[in-house]
Amino acid sequence: MDIGIMTFNTEYGIRADHMARALEDAGYESFWLPEHTHIPAERRTPYPGGGDLPRPYYHVADPFISLGVAAAVTKRLKLATGICLVTERDPIVLAKEVATLDMLSDGRFLFGIGAGWNAEEMENHGTEFKTRFKVMRERVEAMKEIWLNEQASYHGDFVDFEAIISYPKPVQAPHPPIIFGGATALARQRVVDFCDGWMPIDVLLDDLPGAIADLQRRAEAAGRDPNSISVTVFAFDGADGDAILRYNDLDIDRLVLIAPRARDVALAFVERFAEMNDRVA
Repeated sequence: MDIGIMTFNTEYGIRADHMARALEDAGYESFWLPEHTHIPAERRTPYPGGGDLPRPYYHVADPFISLGVAAAVTKRLKLATGICLVTERDPIVLAKEVATLDMLSDGRFLFGIGAGWNAEEMENHGTEFKTRFKVMRERVEAMKEIWLNEQASYHGDFVDFEAIISYPKPVQAPHPPIIFGGATALARQRVVDFCDGWMPIDVLLDDLPGAIADLQRRAEAAGRDPNSISVTVFAFDGADGDAILRYNDLDIDRLVLIAPRARDVALAFVERFAEMNDRVA
């Protein structure tokens, strides 16, 4: 099992390049950054975690620019969006951003995606909440066409363009792994239908082994090799050494720990779990 770290990338938190360098030096596999382009000042949508929306959600920096800075100061560390809100981005522009980051990092990008939970936020980008999963799928399919073809076209209900030429192409073949964040059975089916990996949050799952078995059954039913679909778990419930070892026993591919934001505390967190990288490798 690999271990990654996610942190909220804010101006009052540890810088992305400083965190990335510390993670690589400590032997971690990957560095994950979340995305919110903005938070509407007035919204109806409740925070899924309950209570008030935490302050960092209002302040997180752009993940692609931040990961580009992280790529410049590392050689081995994988760089990931956790998650990119595909429903809030133009797919032609996003395809170029993904391919550019994969090129500049020499093929180290992991494309974590999601449809989002904040209805008002995505509505500001022109996506209706009830259509978000259809929009996400079409945009992912369109990006694949752009990455894989000299001339790409796509015709759907939400994405529609005639033949275009877009470079660079991703370094990774056929493209960076597309890892979908969601905990439901429908989320697992979406992974099987058009993604390369599944990425649930631990607190949203009552039975992780059962959910993994369900994912594997769905893959087999679709004619896919279950081993071709990675499983990444976000440990929002917190973690310690024993918990990391328990996750390792479940035979998942990757565990992502949530680090504190403040620089000194974040660096202490990185050091605290560094020795676990060798124990679960």
